[in-house]
Amino acid sequence: MQLEKSFIADIKNILASARQKAYAAVNFTMVQAYWHIGKRIVEEDQHGKERATYGEALLKELSISLTQELGKGFSYPNLRNFRQFYLTYPDENICYTLCSKLNWSQNRLIMRVENITAREYYLHETIAHNWSARQLERNINTLYYERLLSSQNKGQTLENSTKLEKQSPADFIKDPYLFEFLNIPQPNNANEKEIESALIDNLQHFLMELGKGFSFVGRQFRISTETTHFYIDLVFYNYILKCFVLFDLKTNKLTHQDTGQMDMYIRMFDDLKRTEGDNPTIGVILCTEKDETVVKYSILNGNEQLFATKYRLYLPTEEELIAEIEREKRIINEHLKSANE
Repeated sequence: MQLEKSFIADIKNILASARQKAYAAVNFTMVQAYWHIGKRIVEEDQHGKERATYGEALLKELSISLTQELGKGFSYPNLRNFRQFYLTYPDENICYTLCSKLNWSQNRLIMRVENITAREYYLHETIAHNWSARQLERNINTLYYERLLSSQNKGQTLENSTKLEKQSPADFIKDPYLFEFLNIPQPNNANEKEIESALIDNLQHFLMELGKGFSFVGRQFRISTETTHFYIDLVFYNYILKCFVLFDLKTNKLTHQDTGQMDMYIRMFDDLKRTEGDNPTIGVILCTEKDETVVKYSILNGNEQLFATKYRLYLPTEEELIAEIEREKRIINEHLKSANE
């Protein structure tokens, strides 16, 4: 008897769905259990707070007892994590409505973020966009939240902007972008074509770094007039912004010729490729350095569809990245102050 492939596929889908629901139910229950264990440990801690070493001794003794009776999973570090989990989210509603939607690995990563607003951002974004633990870890380590926040050119905060129905292009552009996943060694001697090829070869990582809503359209995308062909390095479509996003890659410092070229690409793309229902095209110039005088006096100034942002081919230290973000914030604040005067 020959079984139809569709019949077998249906059975497989039913089993896969059941397993996924079972996994989600087990995860939901275990995350809540870890929260309650943490709460109980904290309550016991408070009874012995007169003795400074009581809490650590309690965890070690509890670990030995639980491991003997229940097996692995109750090591001293794990029990410390349970306690920290409760201390991070003392509100039970947060545990039940948000944390329990993530697995334990994701919760452990988020609860170690010290900045409360950043922690809330990672919690909501991981749920909304189904970030894997690996993707979440990279976003935290590369200060994803801070880089987006530093790129805001209005007084609106990032955590509020993510809740708006209509978001501005600036909410989606980071500065700087980090392409450390290309593994290009220092000093960097790669040209624009080589970097472009490496980005396409690592397209999944590239999309993760770009952020929400991006889908790849084409490389060296041709747009033509009656007499001339032009080639745009990388073209994406963002389904949240409902518009095309053009990227022009530069291995040198930003120039006014670069901004003029991208402005022309945007106008041509809007005229030749934009369809009914699409919002105006966005252009992003990726460069190694930005000349703030060029930014101030070129078409970039005040243009909501044209951006220049830096990229790094290696992962800087946290101190270097924070310093870079703070520098960008100061520049943005200075521009806003000048505009309001």
